[in-house]
Amino acid sequence: MFVIIGIVVVLGAVLGGFTMGHGNIALLIQPAEFVTIIGAALGSLLIASPLSVIKKIFGSIPQLIKGVNYTKQDYLELLKSFNDLFLLAQRDGLLAIEKHVESPKDSEILSLNKTFINNHHASTFFADTMKVMLSGGVPPHELEALIDAEIETFEMESKPVVNAISKVGDSFPGLGIVAAVLGIIVTMSSIDEGAATVGMHVAAALVGTFLGVLMAYGFVNPIATNLELQHELEKRYLETIKACIVAYAKGNPPIIAVEIARRTIFSDYRPSFQELENYIRGKSDK
Repeated sequence: MFVIIGIVVVLGAVLGGFTMGHGNIALLIQPAEFVTIIGAALGSLLIASPLSVIKKIFGSIPQLIKGVNYTKQDYLELLKSFNDLFLLAQRDGLLAIEKHVESPKDSEILSLNKTFINNHHASTFFADTMKVMLSGGVPPHELEALIDAEIETFEMESKPVVNAISKVGDSFPGLGIVAAVLGIIVTMSSIDEGAATVGMHVAAALVGTFLGVLMAYGFVNPIATNLELQHELEKRYLETIKACIVAYAKGNPPIIAVEIARRTIFSDYRPSFQELENYIRGKSDK
């Protein structure tokens, strides 16, 4: 949502300022410049990126619009569900939670956490790790290394998408210059057609430079930054899950395991110790 608002603000500020300076917005509508710059940018993306990365770029559009926004409530629900699950394992043995791990969506404990359940990657990440722990014979440090390997893989998979978009953004000013130079070539070939015609061709050429810089710094590079931050938030969510599992695997009581996990949460979303304790006990904060 904020991405759409941001796009509207950028366009409103640029076009509004241009209009306030007595500019004619119709002069900015130069289809040839748009085709040259955007077409060349898409072509450079195809040259630079394998098909798998291109698919991920277009697949990230819904995520970009929806955004990754974990709230304090999401983390409270996550930690409470893990506390309840580990309490069950502590009371009845690890095998008692096997059905919850095998099918988190059908678990009366985990299914209460809708954010977790609807996040296929996070729920699968948790369930697969717990299955390894239930199989036995895996020491905590080996389990932690296994989790780290998966988080690293997630991070490495997301980087090419951000890098590809950033490189395209960086190329836009140069492509704008290419379009402007082509416009000047057209202008020089029409120099005997009068000042008015030459002026229109020069204006069209300058639109190319304007469009290239605007696309780079107004849209594409901010989009790459947004995706990078969203991946960081997703990684932090996985790190919190990891901290809780590893702490429990090392023999800590469930309440200590979730407290260790709580401290991995970014401060903007981190519940206090008292808030977490009250939520786990079913008390409301006053």
